[in-house]
Amino acid sequence: MKFIKTVLLISAGCLLTNLVFAQAAITVDAAKPGHAVSPMLWGIFFEDINLSADGGIYPELVRNRSFEDSGQPDHWTLTNAPGGNTTMTIEGARPLNTFNLHYLRLDVHGGFTLENDGYWGMNIVQGEGYAFKAAARGENFSGPLTVKIIGSAGAVLARGEISGLTSDWRYHALDLAASDSDPTAHLEISGAGHGVLCLDMVSLMPDRTWKNHGLRADLCQALDALHPSFMRFPGGNWIEGDDIAHMYHWKSTIGDIDARTPLWNTWGYNTTQGLGFYEYLQLCEDLGAEPVFGINCGMALNGRVVPSSRMGQWIQDALDAIQYANGPTNSVWGSLRAQAGHPAPFHLKYMEIGNENGGPAYWQRWALLVNAIRANYPGIKLIATSSLMDGTHPLNPRPDIVDEHYYESPGAFMRRAGQYDHYDRRGPKIFVGEYAVTQKAGQGNLRAAVGEAAFMTGLERNSDVVKMASYAPLFVNVHHRAWNPDLISFDSSRWYGSPSYHVQRMFSNNRGDVTLPIAVDSGEVKEKPASGCIGVGTWNTAAEFKDVKVTAPDGKVLFASDFSRNAGGWKLLGAGAQWSVQDGVLRQTAQREFIRALAGDNSWTDYTLELKARKLAGREGFLVLFHIRNDQDRNWWNIAGWNNTQDAVELDGTRDGKSGHVETGRWYDIRVQLQGDRIRCWLDGKLIHDIREPRLTTHALYASAAHDSRTGDIILKVVNTASVPVRTEINLRGARDLTGAGRAIVLTSDSPWDENSLAQPTRVSPETETFNFHGDALRRTFPGNSVTVLRFAER
Repeated sequence: MKFIKTVLLISAGCLLTNLVFAQAAITVDAAKPGHAVSPMLWGIFFEDINLSADGGIYPELVRNRSFEDSGQPDHWTLTNAPGGNTTMTIEGARPLNTFNLHYLRLDVHGGFTLENDGYWGMNIVQGEGYAFKAAARGENFSGPLTVKIIGSAGAVLARGEISGLTSDWRYHALDLAASDSDPTAHLEISGAGHGVLCLDMVSLMPDRTWKNHGLRADLCQALDALHPSFMRFPGGNWIEGDDIAHMYHWKSTIGDIDARTPLWNTWGYNTTQGLGFYEYLQLCEDLGAEPVFGINCGMALNGRVVPSSRMGQWIQDALDAIQYANGPTNSVWGSLRAQAGHPAPFHLKYMEIGNENGGPAYWQRWALLVNAIRANYPGIKLIATSSLMDGTHPLNPRPDIVDEHYYESPGAFMRRAGQYDHYDRRGPKIFVGEYAVTQKAGQGNLRAAVGEAAFMTGLERNSDVVKMASYAPLFVNVHHRAWNPDLISFDSSRWYGSPSYHVQRMFSNNRGDVTLPIAVDSGEVKEKPASGCIGVGTWNTAAEFKDVKVTAPDGKVLFASDFSRNAGGWKLLGAGAQWSVQDGVLRQTAQREFIRALAGDNSWTDYTLELKARKLAGREGFLVLFHIRNDQDRNWWNIAGWNNTQDAVELDGTRDGKSGHVETGRWYDIRVQLQGDRIRCWLDGKLIHDIREPRLTTHALYASAAHDSRTGDIILKVVNTASVPVRTEINLRGARDLTGAGRAIVLTSDSPWDENSLAQPTRVSPETETFNFHGDALRRTFPGNSVTVLRFAER
């Protein structure tokens, strides 16, 4: 059979044209097994982002239960009965304890009702039990208090009564059984009389949790279905914190719930710390996953660092964390683990130091921590982070593993499939700790999953080097999407996995023990020349823009906007964005991520973009966008990004990173010139970047092969990135004792842009079929935009 190598042009979505079918060949050398597949290869990364913990896997139904969210009673509503005049305030004069400093004070005058809706409704299930608990005290007020769970239509689903309040703090508990189901119920606490009522730690928790260890059952089951080999926790940016005062310290997350110190999360909410170090370790054990604990290295997101002379606390925290997880019950921290209910050690073997840190400040702190840990716990594998700017990592002391992160386009991930083919086998092992298609991904579409799957075939083929890999982020509450896309989306009662979730499951549940050499001949796909409109944007910054002009190479003005009246002609984007126009200036004041304003024509190729910009407030500088064809595209010049420390051009990845910062309140002249594959960027007349971005190629098919000694199967994973089916000749050369029976698991859909949702949770999900074949060769057609796992049984 003759196979045709075809070079084809593609659209923005990298789709093949001019063919009904393409043809390819895959040869697996089953007689010459290669290296062992890392048993740790596929895992998960849990970051407390998108309300993943509170409002998510930690199933507390009451929001702001400890009244620590702010100086106001956030998420609580007070209603007076007719003639009543009760008021509520947040107080701190007589706290419950020294770690929980605020509480709710009600000055009671008549009848009143307190309501809490939880996290966009409380999921209540008929016949199940719910534990209500609250700390309370009264001043000339002894109750009683009526506690009710109320359905969205007003029906009482459960009720109980608290009495005997005293002037001292005391806990009061009720066991409530639900008479009906409602995913958007709420809690009510009502009373009447005169005096002062103080409440704290108001909690409503379901009795049924996963393996009776206090976490939301359906979300844990979603993780369990992935069969992760490891779980990295508790986060990336979350462990760094916005500043030194808000760094993550695991010691504040253990022990009694009411003595855990709430902490403001850099992703925009307060955390209860109900999901603490102990709970993370227990979850890892319940999943059968190796715990990978990320420790703060003394560096915060705002660029502030702990002086080397004061790193003692951070070093001791790392040492104590290992003792807490692994130490004997007669050790200080091991005894606290035992008191929490787990006398046996958790067997922590991996610790990551820092998150996305780089440069001399990180290398110095890396050395301090590594030397101390290795002196006390030589068996712990230590993971270093790599710089997002230049990919460098500390060399001395040598890391056991280096963590690399990628957030790019589908095409970029396809091209990275061969990234580790020529990696130095004498270097540290690799942990691809965070990766996801974030451009042209929607809220998690099939095309993104296909790009990631292509990359994952390269990780599996090179799993002698790539020891571990995990998609990020893991969870998102659909009502608080701080990052997009995410693997698992949920509300109070439901969840669904994105197509990427199914890819992760397909790869993880179809592992082999040893790789098999593979050759793929499917032709090349070449990108079209870059084109698209322009834009401006911010990332955790408030800024202003004016005097925007786009000029063609012949001098013709393609677009100009002086904002003399409004933002006509601009498309304003970004969750929580606050755009306004005044006095010839386009202003954006919300300090949120990924805020953009777009204008122009998708057909523009070569042009010069000029504008003025100034920072008003926030952590970073400005984004100047170009060649934008899709609302999710991230082709931009990032000026003073990375907490106002770096400039870089970001296309499929970060290009030409350089030190840079901007001053608040100062106008800057900006110019970006696009000519063919050349990109030049000037700031105040100074040339900052002069790079070339040549047209790159991808392939139609990407594949990896392995042998599973447990089942005897040959496992072939094939990713078709083309928009059309690809007829493929598969040759299992040297395979012996094949039964002729096969099983195929196929993920595809009608459109590459198809997504799942709460309403259609399985719109894009795998289907399984069986097939028969003869000998060691067969023909199979792989659907366009598909991921397929083939298992060939052996006797």
